[in-house]
Amino acid sequence: MMLPNGAGIAYQDEILGDRDSRGVLWDRATTNPGRGTPRFARIHVHRQRRAMRKLLCQVCAGPADHNHDGTLWLIPDRTRHWPAWPEGMLVAEPPLCLPCAHTATRTCPALRAEGHLIIRAREHPIHGVDGTHYREGPRSPAPVTSEPVAFDDPAIRWTLASKLVRTLRHCTVVANR
Repeated sequence: MMLPNGAGIAYQDEILGDRDSRGVLWDRATTNPGRGTPRFARIHVHRQRRAMRKLLCQVCAGPADHNHDGTLWLIPDRTRHWPAWPEGMLVAEPPLCLPCAHTATRTCPALRAEGHLIIRAREHPIHGVDGTHYREGPRSPAPVTSEPVAFDDPAIRWTLASKLVRTLRHCTVVANR
């Protein structure tokens, strides 16, 4: 539903846990820890958000690998589209620990097909969220796009967040395949 005076979107039956401390509306998801099978392209909303906030491994939920070169990230290789890649890149994929990075490169179909970079980033501030952006509709909000939105962007009031997003800075490529 739309909030009065074009103030954004809300759930009709919104509860306290639907928004974070910044007032961002988050997608709802059920939790069944330890159940199910991995869906590589679709990390669970709550798991992704916790892993990004606390810099936990996206696979095992233990601490991400960190050394003097920075925190370990495994990302699809987009160097041919962006010469400075991955400097300044927005990421919704949480970091990894070293053992899980090796497992992920062998088991994730997208990483095998497109190639990937294993990088370390010394800085990785939280940027905002990724999710479905809505606009005012005649009766209810209408979905428009799905893209990252910074916390200071007014569009965040019209975004149903599904992922926390960080910016990678001071990156070092460890390996590419």
